[in-house]
Amino acid sequence: MIIGVPKEVKDHETRVGLVPSGATSLREAGHQVLVETHAGEGSTLLDDEYARAGATIMPSAAEVWRNSDLVVKVKEPQPSEYGFFRPGLTLFTYLHLAPLPDLTDQLLKSGVNGIAYETIFDADGSLPLLTPMSEVAGRLSVQIGAQYLERPNGGRGILLGGVPGVAPANVAILGGGVVGTNAAKVAMGMGAHVTIIDRSLNRLRQLDDIFNGLAVTLASNAWTISETLKHADLVVGGVLIPGASAPKLVKREMIANMKRGSVVVDVAIDQGGCFETSQATTHTHPIYFVDNVLHYCVSNMPAAVPHTSTFALTNATFPYLLELANKGVEKACHEHPGLCAGVNTWQGKVTHKGVAESQNRPFTTFPDAAKPDDSPYAA
Repeated sequence: MIIGVPKEVKDHETRVGLVPSGATSLREAGHQVLVETHAGEGSTLLDDEYARAGATIMPSAAEVWRNSDLVVKVKEPQPSEYGFFRPGLTLFTYLHLAPLPDLTDQLLKSGVNGIAYETIFDADGSLPLLTPMSEVAGRLSVQIGAQYLERPNGGRGILLGGVPGVAPANVAILGGGVVGTNAAKVAMGMGAHVTIIDRSLNRLRQLDDIFNGLAVTLASNAWTISETLKHADLVVGGVLIPGASAPKLVKREMIANMKRGSVVVDVAIDQGGCFETSQATTHTHPIYFVDNVLHYCVSNMPAAVPHTSTFALTNATFPYLLELANKGVEKACHEHPGLCAGVNTWQGKVTHKGVAESQNRPFTTFPDAAKPDDSPYAA
């Protein structure tokens, strides 16, 4: 199989979908790897390292896409890349299709087989390819929030950990999963007063044990969220429904009742965000204000620390990539149900239920979608 690695084009996206050691492993397994020139430079990985690993360096994205059977990326394709789509091409990347109907249209129209990192699950029900970036984003959310709480950056002028005689900041975290747990670790490590809100009482019990009762844990409901936000200096949104749009837990009126200069960081923005006031932003223009509350809603947060993020991501994604390359999509998915759940589009059909429901589209299970029928993209 020919695996292509284009350079990312999303704003300030400096991660890369494959590291040189992965290129070596693929080559040793009998595959060919095409890497767009400078694809890894943002993650401090040079063309020469890929060449020594056995990859072929290509001068343009167009040549990588055109000559590859499978393209491995980090972020969802941007409009400038839609022209590279073609029937039979397999795309392995974060797709986050639920809030992106235009991208879904393009994948279906072109017949691209889209496999999304974020919907692949492990035997224990966890999301192994989402977890490493959720860890990074969770930790980064507090680091970024602390920065924007500084007055010159638009915040209230609050030091997260306070000082003797002055109270620390109040940090509210919505969601007690991977993002929320990692955000709490950093916020507590910096000395903040932390409240974690989650709908699962069992998860709250686990968090109470993890943090030795030092974090306040609250059962999620509209009243609890509203009252907590009134006192919060920093709010981190980290809720997730795999493959589907994030629930809008924070209403506009809750934002209006927050303190002037408080900060919200919506890590759920890849799935549409969990604040009604959330709009996706970029690293170039990362913030905006609603009712004097600073919003940070960058949809590729881990790109701010690309060296760490690239290696954390590819540590998790590479075994699945190698499986796809060695066996082909259909055989690999037949043998690995968790990988099968990653197939979001196949030959012009939506094959993930969460995406279909979020966009009100017909849903076809992947094994059925892979059977020949009257679809113009069927094999």
